[in-house]
Amino acid sequence: MAARSDAAATPGPNDGAFMSFNVVRSSPNIVSVPLKHRESTPRQIYDRQSLLEIGNAHKHQLSPAAIEKLRGLCILLKPDLETVASPSDAIRTKRRRRRCERGRKRGKRGGIRARLRANPTRPALPTLMLSNVRSLENKLDEIQLSRSTEHEARDCCVFVFTETWLNDKTPDSAIQLHGLTCCRADRDSSLSGKTRGGGLCVYINKEWCNNAAVVTKNCSSLVEFMFVKCRPFYLPREFTAIVIVAVYIPPCANPKDALRELYSAISEQQTNNPDGFFIIAGDFNHANLKSVLPKFYQHVNFATRGNNTLDFVYTTNKNAYRAEPRPHLGYSDHISVMLIPAYRPLLKLTKPVQKQITVWPDNATSALQDCFQDTDWNMFKEAATYNNQTDLQEYTETVTAYIKKCIDDVTVTKTITTRANQKPWMTAEVRRLLKIRDEAFRSGDKAALKTARADLSHGIKKAKHQYAQKINNNFSDSKDTRSLWQAIQTITDYKPLPQASDDDTSLPDALNHFYSRFEIQNNTPAQKLHTSPNDQVLCLSAADVRKTLSRINPRKAAGPDNIPGRVLRECAAQLTDVLTDIFNTSLSQAVVPTCLKSTSTIPVPKKSPVSCLNDYRPIALTPIMMKCFERLVMHHIKSSLPNTLDPFQFAYRPNRSTDDAISSTLHLALTHLEHKDSYVRMLFIDFSSAFNTIIPQQLINKLNLLGLNTSLCNWILDFLTGRPQSVRVGSNTSSTTTLSTGAPQGCVLSPLLFTLLTHDCTAKFSSNHIIKFADDTTVVGLISNNDETHYREEVAQLAKWCGANNLSLNVSKTKEVVMDFRRNSVDHRPLTIDSSAVERVSSTKFLGVHITENLTWTTNVTSLNKKGQQRLHFLRRLKRASLPPPILTTFYRGTIESVLTSCITVWYGNCSAADRKTLQRTVNTAAKIIGAPLPSILDIFLARCSSKASSIVKDPTHPSHNLFQLLPSGRRYRSIKARSVRFLNSFFPQAVRVLNSNLPAPL
Repeated sequence: MAARSDAAATPGPNDGAFMSFNVVRSSPNIVSVPLKHRESTPRQIYDRQSLLEIGNAHKHQLSPAAIEKLRGLCILLKPDLETVASPSDAIRTKRRRRRCERGRKRGKRGGIRARLRANPTRPALPTLMLSNVRSLENKLDEIQLSRSTEHEARDCCVFVFTETWLNDKTPDSAIQLHGLTCCRADRDSSLSGKTRGGGLCVYINKEWCNNAAVVTKNCSSLVEFMFVKCRPFYLPREFTAIVIVAVYIPPCANPKDALRELYSAISEQQTNNPDGFFIIAGDFNHANLKSVLPKFYQHVNFATRGNNTLDFVYTTNKNAYRAEPRPHLGYSDHISVMLIPAYRPLLKLTKPVQKQITVWPDNATSALQDCFQDTDWNMFKEAATYNNQTDLQEYTETVTAYIKKCIDDVTVTKTITTRANQKPWMTAEVRRLLKIRDEAFRSGDKAALKTARADLSHGIKKAKHQYAQKINNNFSDSKDTRSLWQAIQTITDYKPLPQASDDDTSLPDALNHFYSRFEIQNNTPAQKLHTSPNDQVLCLSAADVRKTLSRINPRKAAGPDNIPGRVLRECAAQLTDVLTDIFNTSLSQAVVPTCLKSTSTIPVPKKSPVSCLNDYRPIALTPIMMKCFERLVMHHIKSSLPNTLDPFQFAYRPNRSTDDAISSTLHLALTHLEHKDSYVRMLFIDFSSAFNTIIPQQLINKLNLLGLNTSLCNWILDFLTGRPQSVRVGSNTSSTTTLSTGAPQGCVLSPLLFTLLTHDCTAKFSSNHIIKFADDTTVVGLISNNDETHYREEVAQLAKWCGANNLSLNVSKTKEVVMDFRRNSVDHRPLTIDSSAVERVSSTKFLGVHITENLTWTTNVTSLNKKGQQRLHFLRRLKRASLPPPILTTFYRGTIESVLTSCITVWYGNCSAADRKTLQRTVNTAAKIIGAPLPSILDIFLARCSSKASSIVKDPTHPSHNLFQLLPSGRRYRSIKARSVRFLNSFFPQAVRVLNSNLPAPL
């Protein structure tokens, strides 16, 4: 290193005078002072500490000229030696900056770096430096120099170093750095089989955390890792600890085996620290942690060694960090990675929310029942009757207004404020005690303050005890699922994200206009059918109406009339007669009152983040009274439909589910693929707002052909036309628009009416099949000898049918999958719809299941396992709350097992061994958390196969009923012949084998 020469002065040993000299920096801490003016003058050498003492103390009497000279060379510090009274007065203190000296205006965000500089030791998450050092000992000087000269390294909270090459011969004191806590995990040759290389070291800044502790460490030939648990001085409320995991996977190790070993350790620590924030950093080489822990997010997005990214940092939060490259340490071939925290605590992100709630006093329900019991409901009908004709609109409006007025008389409306950090046990009594404590503090009365503090402490303890007792009572009855899930939601602190922001006041009107865009396409006027004198009008009985009212879910949101479901349910006996009369009058007049068919549409985001208006799904809130009316009408319509109605429509029919739709689709394809020179093309059709494009006049014409009476068809026509609609986003509501097109999503009748509209959408050719589940439609083309004529003509016919029925095909979202297992397969010509080419994909999602062109299920299993892994976090939270195993098992079966086994009869038979192990690994992890055995995935598959097959056998109307044929002996079912393992392991051949194995043996 080249020497740097400067001019300076040196004091003589006797007279204290300073002479001119050259300063040569020969080492980081020693300053050599050779004499220049007279060789006879002795030389004096000062180290760095001595010069600091000269600058801060007055024990060396220096001349003013020497002082100025040393200050000019930046060797002496700023304090003047003549004015310093004591060494303690010369210590530099951080002066508080005046407001006028601020470089940034108040209220302006300073950004991540500005926040870190303002509070370097109090970040929401620790700043972290990751580096593969390749021998730590010879990098210590460079690390120490960086920490002394660079504020970023000095303020860094955590250093993670891999390949430290340390061993037991290196003492801790040799690698200790000032102000840092050292945690090391050296390579053990007896465990790893290697004597050189490896090793991990984690340094924790003591100003950030002074209680870091090594939880566990591991060294093997596959992976080396070390867990360090930190509880820093400052930590966001949502986290209980910071768990730092240093990892090194050698390049020669098997990635799958190494990740499996690492997964077990991480899963165990997640169980012990369910609310901890995990930071997994290290040299992973070519291993991908997301393959076993899909919940974690990777933050390093640049190459760390040449053109490859080998050093990764994983956390459980997607926006936790921003990674930036830093120079190599020494001659290491890996660059360093600096992780700058970008996480914002929930308390700072969430603003206080004010909302109005309705409080029901203890005697409100009984008072309301007495009020309705004493009401003469006939006077409302008499007041709305003119010339022996009842004005149904006026009759219904007066009745609903009276019910609402009675509700307002017995209830109380309050405004509450909800904050992100609000404790669930906080009560009005505790708030009152807080105010008393604050008033006593401001008054300066010590005796009153002491009493107020004691009362507040007792009040908080009492509130916590009452809240804990309330939570425990929810777990007393495992059959009360609502109370059970409420308690689970409270313990896990699960809060769904807000659906839409109400800051944009123009959003409701924009959405309302967007949802009503199909109104201009309806050029067909609505005309009621001519009713014959012999037409029988549907008449509802009071018993059916009362039964429907008593089954109302009281927790459902009220419609535009603001009549809650609990009123209709609790007062069913008092309201049955008047509501039965309104319903029957509506059916006889074939008119639906406008106040009952008005809708308040709530936009629900389809995905996050929302980029356009089409990303909001319109969910209509209609009066609960009307939902009961629709439910009664729907029961009558279903009983009137013929059994031969489109067997391949699997929605809203008994003993039908998505499993049946997917299994039937795959069975058609696999059966055809057994033949020579054959392949299958599947077209997954997407409709644009299918429910909103229904033309009511076309619908009732089809309903009339299906055999529904004319008066009911006219009633449905009036139900779908002249509907007032408004959009509500938060506290903002749009203007009202009247619609006569479509069926609102959220109505009870809408799904059934759509299936009846599409009942005549059937395949024209026997080689094609159209599988439908509500608006999810799939065309299965069974093609032989490369002849696609019938398939393409079928698609063209379907497009023509959609145009005639005002259904808009979204070609951009319509996908096609070609399943061709022939050795000499040819390039398949793209399919076109309305001159637009349909995109061919290798995988698509059909009714929640990923279908691939090679009929493998790795993509589907990976997706399901990722969802299951995410829900394990809540299971760990419940375990930490000391819930008993039965409650944990209930939670597991409802939230994790239901996800892992979704449509399991469809795909598990053809799963690979690796996919089965992946799912079973998640089940085993859940079993360890619960502390009780859980059914394996295989057992669940066999049980559901048996149950599904038995239900199909008992249902002669099921389209797959003929696949289960008894042998002449009547004891066993005929096996389905299969040439390929792919078909042999599919659902229906498996189901036949399961049924045969479960049949009792002959005597």
